[in-house]
Amino acid sequence: MKQERHILALSGGKDSAALAVYLREKYPHLDLEYVFTDSGCELPETYEYLDRIRAVLNIDITVVKPEKGWDDYWALTKVKKTPYGTFTYLPSPKNRWCTEVLKLIPYEKWINERFPGCIVHSYVGLRADEARERKGLIARNPYLKVHFPFIEDGLVYKDIRDLLVGSGLGFPAYYSWRKRSGCYFCFYQTKKEWLGLYEHHPSLYYKAMKYETYLPEKGIRFTWCQDISLGELLNKKEQFQHSGKNGVENRDLKTEYTTCKLLKTLRFLT
Repeated sequence: MKQERHILALSGGKDSAALAVYLREKYPHLDLEYVFTDSGCELPETYEYLDRIRAVLNIDITVVKPEKGWDDYWALTKVKKTPYGTFTYLPSPKNRWCTEVLKLIPYEKWINERFPGCIVHSYVGLRADEARERKGLIARNPYLKVHFPFIEDGLVYKDIRDLLVGSGLGFPAYYSWRKRSGCYFCFYQTKKEWLGLYEHHPSLYYKAMKYETYLPEKGIRFTWCQDISLGELLNKKEQFQHSGKNGVENRDLKTEYTTCKLLKTLRFLT
């Protein structure tokens, strides 16, 4: 009989933190190990919240890092050739290669190396009321079993809030200006949230700007937002700060290559 291990992957966000509280209350004798996959591009508030989780829940959290950094992988994505040169390819909601190489691959690699031959149960904090399909972890290890306790037990946002408030953890500080955890350059950010990044961490905003290529006179656009560069957004910040728009933007797929080809290359180089 194979040995079984239980892992809770923390994201630095509210849902996975609430799951840590929930599993400890529901299964107090479950021998859980806690892990955080650090992309190297996290917000300062994320690290602060992880420290709070450690202190309030009195747990150890293993930190896993990818073998290469964001800049290394980004440099490998020079796949768009134009008469004006070859440009780097930014990730997008339709092509989340950054999540694959900075989060999922390092996490699975850590599991495979740490628990060879074991059946590993991985617990993920997706809520029952989340509209978007986010089950991104497709196990390539047949012994990795992924569980979604909140979905299975029907827990929604109100339940997560009650768990966090009741435990004393509270919410991460970035929720005052941003709706979700993730890297500072996360393409799921709305324009208002990008401006929130500028207000709270201007150096990270300018750092994200450096990855964009925007040459409108030549028809070249590799930007985090679909229809505006971060430089333009700053020039129009008053307009967007007072607008009611707060939706997730999609990217124009005409400038994008297929996910599978790019991920195949990045996986080979990892």
